[in-house]
Amino acid sequence: MKVKKFQGTTIADTMRLVGKEMGPEALILSTEKKHRLNDENDYQEYFEISAMAGPDQENEVLETTSNTNLSKDTIKTLRSELMSIKEMMFILDRSRMLTDSFRSVPGAINIFGRLIRSGINEFNARRFLENSGIFNDEVIFSPKDVRKQVLKEILKEIEVCDPFDTDQQVIAAFIGSTGVGKTTTVAKIAANEFLLKKKSVGFISIDNYRIAALDQLKTYASILGIPCLPAFNQKELAFALNRMKDKDIILIDTAGQSHYDYDRIHEMQELIGNRPITKHLLISAGIHESEITRVAKNFKKLDYSTYIFTKTDETRQRGVIINQLIAQKMPISFITTGQRVPEDIMTPTKMDVLRLLF
Repeated sequence: MKVKKFQGTTIADTMRLVGKEMGPEALILSTEKKHRLNDENDYQEYFEISAMAGPDQENEVLETTSNTNLSKDTIKTLRSELMSIKEMMFILDRSRMLTDSFRSVPGAINIFGRLIRSGINEFNARRFLENSGIFNDEVIFSPKDVRKQVLKEILKEIEVCDPFDTDQQVIAAFIGSTGVGKTTTVAKIAANEFLLKKKSVGFISIDNYRIAALDQLKTYASILGIPCLPAFNQKELAFALNRMKDKDIILIDTAGQSHYDYDRIHEMQELIGNRPITKHLLISAGIHESEITRVAKNFKKLDYSTYIFTKTDETRQRGVIINQLIAQKMPISFITTGQRVPEDIMTPTKMDVLRLLF
């Protein structure tokens, strides 16, 4: 296994030398900042990177025990370092477009990179830093203070709400694309409100496309000992709501559909009508940000008032949640973090949302 050292005046330049000779999948063994005397007898800073053949030769180099004494843990560490270097290059590439003020504040580039890696888009990441006050020439901020100031700025733009924190009756419908976790989320909310907060709760299912959905909801209702009624047209919905008029909370499970199925969305709009029902849009945190935007836009016809982000345990790019909250100026009411009922759900504080980033 051949290890080679590359030298350059910046990490970016040195990485380009590595990539030119060994390809984009080269494994980085170490990076060092060094100094040497130049022709004018002044110390000059440079970077040295040790690298070896990458995953293109994995079968030949990394995974053939006859050719290497590297353990699996070492290989795993090397791959992790490669990913870290690639992330660093990603941030360095974008940092070239940043103003000198970003580079003049210790920690600014680092927090910018953390935000980008977490899924915050570049526009918001820049704005958070620029609005945080860290570029005030009259104040010197440490890297720790930079982080604190930027997080404060993000907190200002996050809105949260607890839709069931009221003495009034709440009727809530849960809408969203197929497979986003509506029925399970309804069950989690019911269990917490009924078992922990001692509120009276009822289920209504208006999902007339999947028999299994009603059966699943009835199973949860049976376990909790609460009523569950189907309602597949306006008359049945009016009947079910009347039967549960004494309940503190009525939770309505809706049919999942593609956010591109405008006819089905219109059907749901007609069924719910102008009744005093709050709508919560469920979105999987694991889908691409552009698709999140389309989901939000296409369901807007149903006049939802809060977001519920599900499956946050299935992604590390959770910054897309904050991007969406800011873009739509919409509060978040719940976050789900797994499949367990009722444990894996929370009504988040602003800090809870912020912790999704780090």
